[in-house]
Amino acid sequence: MFVLLGIGFLAGVITAVSPCILPVLPIVLAGGASSTGRRRPFAIIAGLVASFTVFTLVAASLLSALGLPQDLLRNLAIATLFVLAASLLVPQVAYWLERPLAFMTRRRGGDLGGGFVLGVSLGLVFVPCAGPVLAAITTLSAQHRIGFDTVLLTLAYALGAAGPMLLIALGGQRVARRMRAQSRNFQRAMGVLLAGAALAIVFNVSQSLQTALGGYTTSIQKHVEETSLAQKHLDSLRGGGNAFAAAAAKVKTQRSSLPALGAAPDFTGISDWLNTPGDRAESLASLRGKVVLVDFWTYSCINCLRTLPHLRAWYAAYHKAGLEIVGVHTPEFAFEHVLGNVRAATHDLHVTWPVALDNQYATWNAYSNQYWPAEYLIDKTGQVRHVHFGEGDYGGSEQAIRSLLAETGASSLPKRMTGVADTTPKELALTPESYLGTARLARYVGSRVRPNVAVDYTFAKTIPQDDLSYAGVWNVGAQRIVAGMGARLRLHYQARFVYIVLGGRGTVQTLIDGKPSKTLHVNMDKLYTVVSQQNATDGLLELRMSPGVNAYAFTFG
Repeated sequence: MFVLLGIGFLAGVITAVSPCILPVLPIVLAGGASSTGRRRPFAIIAGLVASFTVFTLVAASLLSALGLPQDLLRNLAIATLFVLAASLLVPQVAYWLERPLAFMTRRRGGDLGGGFVLGVSLGLVFVPCAGPVLAAITTLSAQHRIGFDTVLLTLAYALGAAGPMLLIALGGQRVARRMRAQSRNFQRAMGVLLAGAALAIVFNVSQSLQTALGGYTTSIQKHVEETSLAQKHLDSLRGGGNAFAAAAAKVKTQRSSLPALGAAPDFTGISDWLNTPGDRAESLASLRGKVVLVDFWTYSCINCLRTLPHLRAWYAAYHKAGLEIVGVHTPEFAFEHVLGNVRAATHDLHVTWPVALDNQYATWNAYSNQYWPAEYLIDKTGQVRHVHFGEGDYGGSEQAIRSLLAETGASSLPKRMTGVADTTPKELALTPESYLGTARLARYVGSRVRPNVAVDYTFAKTIPQDDLSYAGVWNVGAQRIVAGMGARLRLHYQARFVYIVLGGRGTVQTLIDGKPSKTLHVNMDKLYTVVSQQNATDGLLELRMSPGVNAYAFTFG
């Protein structure tokens, strides 16, 4: 654990000098320089560490439980920064602020309380460039798996980030002491600096800085957070890496091509079953003696959908010989939790094997799974013998199925499949998966995003490769965007196929490089194809949506 805490601390230090933190640094400087009290810089940093640690771990859950907007605390913090800036500009405001905080310091009119409030506000607007350490923390927080180790790691990360900031605050205070003769004018200047930095946060200047300056800390981050040692400890924090993948790596030098990788966990925490007699529950014990392929999937995942033709072919060819497939449907989006939606999708996708609805991620966690899709091939004794993550290598998976069926005594197996094409994308410059809700919105340009309210957006003048932009009225939620009047969406893509997860009801007109292409009729939550070409191309896609249509994410092929 001490090694992981050290890695977390160093990751925090790297964060403090990354481009996305630059708008916060003037606030730290102004906060330290606004008083000559020795304790103020330490109070600022203490408030920052405390609020960042607490709210990173519990804010999302707390706000969701209370039915409050996810950006409420951030907006309150920004308002507080403007009030504190006013206190530096107008002495009477400072007096009003200090009176209720006087209990936090031994002497009346002290600045410990005000410094702590400033630090708490900074902790709420502090948006680090997410690396593996912070990603692990936020994932565990989202799954409500907050243990003592997670709290310590978050605290170590916050302390690492706070170190350089404390030096900046102390430096600002030293400058203030030297300019004591002009203290009133100097404080006004610091108030203007603090207000300007708060405005930079309001208008998301950090994103522009990160784009303009580039990831100058990336190479350092790779040597700290992305080493095998760091990944080993982060896997341990998450409850381990993928145990079966690790076992496969250890025994890959053995002569056996299908070594035993460990006993397969049973299906647990399943809310519903589909495609079983009477929708009754299945268990690995009831399937003992057969070869079982456990497929983790979700019905709007394009990577999963591209594997389905191979699964259908294997099920048709080898089911009578003793192959069983169980699809563990672990949802990514909220609408994928709904039994009716999954039932309709399995019907439309011709999924005829048993499907388990793993809405609480219980079976996912039992397998330590981390991927969609993921295949675990289990032999007649209940041992995992082969694993594969993602698309591709269908020939290798089929050969493993045939080998394990031969172990059961199956004879007269059909010839190997040759008629199902491998559609795994091979293009190197493929646009990455792009989410549209605020929870994972990236590579966005244009009007400032205002979550959970209907806002009239304007397209960016230019949209760089792989970026997207909004125009017209949109309500941007955490996982989806909902179209209003004149809603349009542009995406600069590089791909052969472009897919989008849509929901609600309405129409979507598509244009490619300004030319009309097709009109989609949306009547259910599912994956829709918007671009289909013979070769991967660089294009500008525009979608014009009727009010009420929901959009979740783009995927590419």
